[in-house]
Amino acid sequence: MAENIITVENAVKKFKETTALNDVTINFEKGKIHGIIGRNGSGKTVLFKCICGFMQLTSGQIAVDGKIIGKDTDVPKNVGAIIEAPGFLPNYSGFRNLKLLAVINKKINDEKIKETMKIVGLDPESKKRVSKYSLGMRQRLGIAQAIMENPDILILDEPMNGLDNKGVEDIRKLLLNLKDEGKTIILASHSSEDIELLCDTVHEMDAGILKTVKLNENN
Repeated sequence: MAENIITVENAVKKFKETTALNDVTINFEKGKIHGIIGRNGSGKTVLFKCICGFMQLTSGQIAVDGKIIGKDTDVPKNVGAIIEAPGFLPNYSGFRNLKLLAVINKKINDEKIKETMKIVGLDPESKKRVSKYSLGMRQRLGIAQAIMENPDILILDEPMNGLDNKGVEDIRKLLLNLKDEGKTIILASHSSEDIELLCDTVHEMDAGILKTVKLNENN
C-alpha cells in the first residue's frame, strides 16, 4: 500500500486581501518525484514554505512524516530545500559556506561535504568566493546544501534555474538517482521537459488552487 509522507489538508494562507493558498488538499506519496507547475505568484513557493515550516498557515494543516507542522514540530526533520534563490555568505568559498551550515546539525563531516560538492559538479578545494560564482554555480551549491545531510524529503523550487544544458542533465540524473534511493522529491519547474522526464505525478497551481493533472504509474 502506498505511503503518504506529506499530507496537506484544507490549507489556507492569506496575506491581508490576498489568498495565496485556497483550500489546498493533497497527499505526496513516499519515494516519488512530484511536480508542481504554475505561473509566478500562483502559490507554489508559499506552499513549499508552509511545508518546510518557514511560514504558518492561516487555517488547515500540513503533516510531514506523521508530524503536524506548528503543533508536533515547528520545522520538519529530514527535509532538504531550495526555496527561491539560495542565500550564502558571499565572501566565503562554497565549501566554507556548507561547513558553516553543517555545524548546525552536526550530522556530517568535511569529507561528506566535499563528496556532495563533487556530486553536483563543484570543486570543494576551490578558494573562489561565492560572490564570484556564476548563477549556475550558486544553484549547484544550493542543491549541494539541500542534499548533503541525506534527507528523506527534498523540496526544490526551480532547481534548474541558471544551469546550462550539461548542468540540467547532471541534476536530472542526480534527482532520478535520489528517487531510486527512496527519496521523496517535490519539484517546481517552468520546464515542461523537466516535469515530463522526472515526475511521477504533476499538479497545477493557479491563484492558490491546486489540482492534479497527471498520475503516472509507469515512472
